[in-house]
Amino acid sequence: MAETSGGGLGRRRFLRVAGAAAAGSVAGWGAPAGGTPVTASPPPSAAAATAPSPAPSPAPSAVPERLLPGDPDWRLRRYGPQEAIEGYCDRVSVLPGETAGLHVSTTAGRFRVTAYRMGWYGGALARAVWRSPWTPGLRQGPAAFAAGTRTVTAGWRRTLDVPTEGWPEGAYLLRLDAEGGPQRYVPLVVRSASGAGRTVLVHAAPTWQAYNRWGGYSLYYGENGQYYSRSLVVSFDRPYDKTGIKKFLVHERPVVELAERLGTPVAYTTSVDLDAGGDGVLDGASAVVFLGHDEYWTPETRRRVTAARDAGTNLAFLGANTCYRRIRLEKDARDVVCYKTDASGDPMYGRHPSLVTTDYRAAPAADPESSLVGVYYDGFPADAPYVVHAPRHWLFAGTGVAKGDAFPHLVGVEYDRVTPDVPTPRPLEILAHSPLTCVGRPSFSDSAYYTAPSGAGVFATGTMRWAEALMAGTRDSPQAHGIDGRTRHFVTAVTENLLRGFAEGPAAGRLPEPVDNVGKVY
Repeated sequence: MAETSGGGLGRRRFLRVAGAAAAGSVAGWGAPAGGTPVTASPPPSAAAATAPSPAPSPAPSAVPERLLPGDPDWRLRRYGPQEAIEGYCDRVSVLPGETAGLHVSTTAGRFRVTAYRMGWYGGALARAVWRSPWTPGLRQGPAAFAAGTRTVTAGWRRTLDVPTEGWPEGAYLLRLDAEGGPQRYVPLVVRSASGAGRTVLVHAAPTWQAYNRWGGYSLYYGENGQYYSRSLVVSFDRPYDKTGIKKFLVHERPVVELAERLGTPVAYTTSVDLDAGGDGVLDGASAVVFLGHDEYWTPETRRRVTAARDAGTNLAFLGANTCYRRIRLEKDARDVVCYKTDASGDPMYGRHPSLVTTDYRAAPAADPESSLVGVYYDGFPADAPYVVHAPRHWLFAGTGVAKGDAFPHLVGVEYDRVTPDVPTPRPLEILAHSPLTCVGRPSFSDSAYYTAPSGAGVFATGTMRWAEALMAGTRDSPQAHGIDGRTRHFVTAVTENLLRGFAEGPAAGRLPEPVDNVGKVY
């Protein structure tokens, strides 16, 4: 999200949820890896006995993962006070079989952890794969604060190990259950070593952290609620605020569920891992999908994604404001650096212009996101109908839409548009052209599609509410900005067309080519 004051770009105002740093000591606290693979659905109550010694991981099931029974108990039932229980992993992702360290602070006498893999599971949407023993709980010490960059770091000791032996690749929520009821989520991705022949889902971990306000600071606000006092560097070594990981729950989980329901061959990674090389996960991938809000990219992530497109891998951007901020990952990728409008204070300024952490479109090394994504970020806030412009496009097949059909509230809260006077791939077809007003300024949101010389197809929705609309009106999003069931069905059908079409390899030659209509529309 941009903080630009001119041109109608508003400043985001959202609820301030400042996490209070816990106090206390943790001398000598630590627990070895333990727990058991889960074969039954509901977790035992807090009064249950300590779990038995770890059992061997089960043999891989002959039943496809998506057809296994799920555990609808995965949702949080009680949040409780901020300090009741909190935690974070010392790794954003692991390969299957690797161990992640979990750092927990709680006021409860004991707690336990259940790992839920998110997916379809017959509509249950998650499956429990592992549960820890009951573990003694202690309240860990206060967070550290680096004044120079206004960085909050919990710095807690490692509480227990989370072994992933036998876990399928996927996106996981570790649910912390404190004795007495309070609960929290901690995200963990069990990433894929290879995405060859599969659709790679990229989880936007740096963007999760950019908006995380635990300890009172994010890349948007300081403890006093002002932009000028925001962090310049944020750390993964702290819990997430509120439900743990709202960016994942709202903007990413619905796409995971749909892809797994369809049986799409899926691989999983994060943008942190793409920056580090990604284990070659993009090599030979059929498609790469960026989910509902993937704003913060390193130059290396962008380079690898561009190379994948140029090698024939299809790209889909199911949000808006994608690849907008240039960041660096430092301290073993545990720190996200982004000076934004204070770019002149970045240590790279005057030394390595292409590494200065500001907007990609800004000096000193302007490289607008539109050259890759096809659309250009235009503003916040917006709330407008999504208006179909090219109803015969293959992505709209089976939806029955006609030109001018509108889907209320689907455009928002941030949006992109085609902007002909910035670098934009051609030929490019505008599929939806939605009039709106942003802070008193008339504009448009556009969905757009192009094919690269390699044959790769590239689709961008132009609205941040696309992924969220997949669960609009359901138990997990009953209000959803007023998005109705008709809109949910439309977005689901288009996304199904996209996932099926892109899963078969380079789009050009198999699917209709884009008809450039930018000159007619603009």
